[in-house]
Amino acid sequence: MTVIAFPAFRAQIAGWKKWLRARGLAAGSRVGVLAANRVETVALFLACGEVGLTLVPFNARLTAGELAPLVTQAAAALVISEDDRIPTAIPFPVVAPAEDLPEPAPDDQPLAALFTSGTTGTPSLIVLTHGNFRASARASAANLGGAADQRWLLCLPLFHVGGLAMAHRCAEYGATLVVEKGFDPARANALIDAGEVTHLSLVPTALDRLLEGRGVFPKTLKAVLVGGGPVPLSLMERARAMGAYVLQTYGLTEACSQVTTERVPDGSTAGPPLPGIEVRIVDGQIEVRGPTVFKPGWLQTKDLGELDAQGRLTVLSRRTDLIVSGGENVYPAELERVLGGHPAVREVAVGPRADSKWGQVPIAVVVWREEADDGVAAWCRERLAAFKVPKAFISLESLPRNANGKVDRRALAALIG
Repeated sequence: MTVIAFPAFRAQIAGWKKWLRARGLAAGSRVGVLAANRVETVALFLACGEVGLTLVPFNARLTAGELAPLVTQAAAALVISEDDRIPTAIPFPVVAPAEDLPEPAPDDQPLAALFTSGTTGTPSLIVLTHGNFRASARASAANLGGAADQRWLLCLPLFHVGGLAMAHRCAEYGATLVVEKGFDPARANALIDAGEVTHLSLVPTALDRLLEGRGVFPKTLKAVLVGGGPVPLSLMERARAMGAYVLQTYGLTEACSQVTTERVPDGSTAGPPLPGIEVRIVDGQIEVRGPTVFKPGWLQTKDLGELDAQGRLTVLSRRTDLIVSGGENVYPAELERVLGGHPAVREVAVGPRADSKWGQVPIAVVVWREEADDGVAAWCRERLAAFKVPKAFISLESLPRNANGKVDRRALAALIG
């Protein structure tokens, strides 16, 4: 655990600003970073914003092969890494604290660029501005409060918008950030029970693990946000029975994290839009507009949902064909491309199967060229992050297809079960 108390953290941010200026980077340049959650990354993120640079965090769970095209696409002037998966990167430097004052940046100045993609698995960079992050912090504060005595557990990765937005709003409030490299239920429970954490944000899988074998939560725990995938009502009820103030939330990278969040614990919906954000349903699809969104006008999320009479959102389906496994997005098209490169695979289609631990897991339906090859799982593990590797392989003589010759996803889902 590392505790970042704002504004006492200013000296570390100022040290990074001095270091970045010494690199001679042009205004507007991008700085890439590959690391698990680190205090240095939080300081780097905030320092970049104050000297007119844009942070591009890479997913620390990806393999070298997966990272290579993303590094090229990012077009960063400088990449910092804690290991050697990116050959062109430099290791994390030793940065001495310095004295400096914050430099407010215009709302339209880019602050972070994050990779996201639709169901094709083709990555795109979503550029979020200072204004997007400030609006997100204000909206969250309007719902949960923005007091300096809040202590947020950062176990969401900093390469996801949820982690970056949390770090930014703590800096805005002058609150405290308790940094962990990742989610460990025993560690999280110990911090909660010791009163070290007042707020945290989790995916449903993590909440389920947090609840295993524990007793009533202390009153020092003020709120738990849960999102990043389908949230079973039974899970919310278990948490609330233990005294946790659990609020379901819905958000996405393009809207700088939270879009809707429950005002009071209920669990049947993801709550109404946060103040300043608008949500509407067009032909069953969720659309979002407001100052947190990365572009003007209505954002078509491609997620399916509905609004009730109180304006509360129910998410019916995350992006078509998308698999959300333990809070991580898994794109069938990407897995299909990798599996299709195996010499024994003639055709393949990937779909989700419900899983009590991870919410969903990817399952591959394979048409073999001759006979099934037991080495296909190892093939995947060499080329994909662990959370993307199919958890099972189903053999078929041919894939189900519709009249247009495309894979029939409904029939595929019935096969996968």
